Amino acid sequence: MRLLPRRSLPLALAAGLAMAASLPPVSAMAAEAAHEPATVASAHGFAETVDRLTKAIESRGAKIAATVDHAKAAGSVDMKLRPTTVVIFGNPKLGTPLMQTNQTAGLDLPLRVLVWEDADGKVNLGYWPPAMLAELHGADPESEAVGRMTKAMGGIVAEAAGKN
Repeated sequence: MRLLPRRSLPLALAAGLAMAASLPPVSAMAAEAAHEPATVASAHGFAETVDRLTKAIESRGAKIAATVDHAKAAGSVDMKLRPTTVVIFGNPKLGTPLMQTNQTAGLDLPLRVLVWEDADGKVNLGYWPPAMLAELHGADPESEAVGRMTKAMGGIVAEAAGKN
């Protein structure tokens, strides 16, 4: 660790205070940390849940952009992970209006659903609620586009989990 000369200490302190002033207030950081994914327990095993999820997505006209098998990736580096897969999918008719409001929404689109098997062998599905994503990117969480995304996501996950 390099120590600052004594005369540089006030400058370093001023720089640190300036940087701290640019951070969001603690209450805003706590609110962001409070966001949790929506989760639904599946009535099916892991492989069947992933299969049902992909079919539910495709039956609604959305396109699967990618499927990420985290457990397989972990195995490729000699690590173990319970079954954990993300299915990334979208429909430009639903996602584009959100990106037209703020293109940073592209960081969270296409949408994605995580399917995982927990330590008790139960299978779950999780996703970020579209209204939360809209808020995060400065869009109206109650807009028609976000409402359609929310309805589609809820239907897809319910069908995959066997809840409909």
